Amino acid sequence: MKVTEESVDAIRELINIGVGKAAGLLNEMTGTHIRLQVPEVRVLQYTDLARENQLLEGNRLSAVTLNFSGPFSGMSMLIFPDRSAALLIAALTGETIAEADLDALRIETLSEVGNIVNNAVMGSLTNVLGERLVYSMPEYREGSITEILGRSRPGPYDWVILAVSRFIIEDLHVVGNILMVFEIGALDLLIEKIDRVMGSSA
Repeated sequence: MKVTEESVDAIRELINIGVGKAAGLLNEMTGTHIRLQVPEVRVLQYTDLARENQLLEGNRLSAVTLNFSGPFSGMSMLIFPDRSAALLIAALTGETIAEADLDALRIETLSEVGNIVNNAVMGSLTNVLGERLVYSMPEYREGSITEILGRSRPGPYDWVILAVSRFIIEDLHVVGNILMVFEIGALDLLIEKIDRVMGSSA
């Protein structure tokens, strides 16, 4: 599959619309001024994902996953490195959680943020493209990226959209990575539709 710069730019624009909505919802929910930025979007083969050490390194990543099916099927997830997860929880709740701890507050806070971001990003895609998808219940997972992906429902995945997202809360910069993992042929259909609707193939 050939992915053009125009297609990636269109995908970045749609993701930015989604994270903008997510930031607004998080601001309302927490009363904290949060800005969300997406400085980088890349399209990778699924088999190359585990090698993204700089963005997905660590044995204890926190992920909130959302499976979707329909005209294009796959899984969306928001993944936080351990330190970023601890900083985000402290900023949103006022509670400091040791990075080695796993407790209900950690799961509840990260799940809430992940659900908002996943739903906003997927909603941005489907609204612009005029498509309807069916979603499963979101799940919270921890571990290395290989372990997180290994617990996914079985699927013949082939392509991934990796979007680096930055949560800016006062002077804190928290990194969370948005992944959209697509089953075979699904990303081709998505890009075809984006090019047609947004005119990026012109």
